[in-house]
Amino acid sequence: MLAAEVDAVGASAPVGFEEVIERVRPAVVGIRVKGGPRSPDVDRGSLPPGSFLDRFFRQFGLQIPADPAPGSDLTVGAGFLVSGDGYIVTNEHVVASGVDIDVTMDDGKTYPAKITGSDPQTDLALIKISAPDDLPYVRLAAREPRIGEWVLPIGNPFGLGGTVSAGIVSARGRDIGEEPYNDFIQIDAPVNKGNSGGPTFNTRGEVIGVNTAIYSPSGGSIGVAFDIPAETVSLVIRQLREKGHVTRGWVGVYLQEVTPRIADALNLKNVQGALVAQLDEGPAAKQGVEVGDVITSVNEHELKNPRDFARTVAAIAPGTVINLRLLRNERLISIELTVAELARAAKVKKEKQADAGEKSVLGLTLAPARSISGAGDAGVVILEVKPDSAAANDGLQVGDIVLSTGGRPLGAATDLNKMVDEARAQGKRTILLRVKRSGAISFVAVSIT
Repeated sequence: MLAAEVDAVGASAPVGFEEVIERVRPAVVGIRVKGGPRSPDVDRGSLPPGSFLDRFFRQFGLQIPADPAPGSDLTVGAGFLVSGDGYIVTNEHVVASGVDIDVTMDDGKTYPAKITGSDPQTDLALIKISAPDDLPYVRLAAREPRIGEWVLPIGNPFGLGGTVSAGIVSARGRDIGEEPYNDFIQIDAPVNKGNSGGPTFNTRGEVIGVNTAIYSPSGGSIGVAFDIPAETVSLVIRQLREKGHVTRGWVGVYLQEVTPRIADALNLKNVQGALVAQLDEGPAAKQGVEVGDVITSVNEHELKNPRDFARTVAAIAPGTVINLRLLRNERLISIELTVAELARAAKVKKEKQADAGEKSVLGLTLAPARSISGAGDAGVVILEVKPDSAAANDGLQVGDIVLSTGGRPLGAATDLNKMVDEARAQGKRTILLRVKRSGAISFVAVSIT
């Protein structure tokens, strides 16, 4: 076969994104922030301790290189205009420590910016520039993107200026930190340092999310990036623009997931909702919610899990009266309560362990809490867990304080043995223990078969 020139003229080509990029790119900006002196190691230690991103990177043991060069006091990021008068959305961690903030437009013009407001809980910030003319801006998507949908991040990777990449939505509802106010969108498009705060567009030119974190052992893109959803962005920036901070609803409940074992112990038909493990001195405790209740809905919104409850209540303005439907002792009841404003929870002291006690039928060695220094007056302290017992398999640990079961308080190992025998006589396969561990209270379902 003779060699010949290859010509692909006339062959079908893949769909491009040049038209949508041409329209939206003028609204995307680069951000350079001059802050205080920084150490050469710009990993998670440079993030505010206890912040969402600090916990995320601590969880995965990753680095977040934000500076263009080691030891530099200059941070680069991205953002996008959401109004013609100069309001720009970006990440809180991009501008948090900034002394001077400069915004570079797509046409190369540079403007100084000031922070209007920020929200560390969602890692969002709103900044403002003043320009002589109306500026191009983009809109936030009104619907969630579908898994597999094309997406187009634009940002300022490595300080190079407006850079476009393409990929798809890999997943939704990702939980990558301890804050309950976000369910992140995961995308596989290349996102690198400097993309933080930049927008990810759909093919209609709408912002579906804000780039906020990547999963990367090396600091470069490996195709796992996370976006704050547009719905969250919309709620947050509205408050930041109006008052410079975000106010969240709070009712004073500590919740845990309803697992299949817990559902079985409580005779629940569905494995969903949020189990009340502990109450603060807040609206819920004052207006009738009890420990052991399973909250199933808020204002007719059916709850999937505790995070769903937290996001729903946080979005409700303090002072609003809401309706909770909950299951208590296998009965469905309704309670109305007034939402308060979220405040920092008080720290609870850690409990101490002990060294002597009585045996229980669950393979535990127990002692009354009142007999153990520092354990308080309620419940029984676990001093030993038999390795091959059901209690060990179901997660009970030495130092746990078992407070009650079935709503009945415990004061000795004999109390627990009696309740286990009663549950077996009723044909139950599990018993639900209310357990205190390191100051936190939760429920543990333990097999008794």
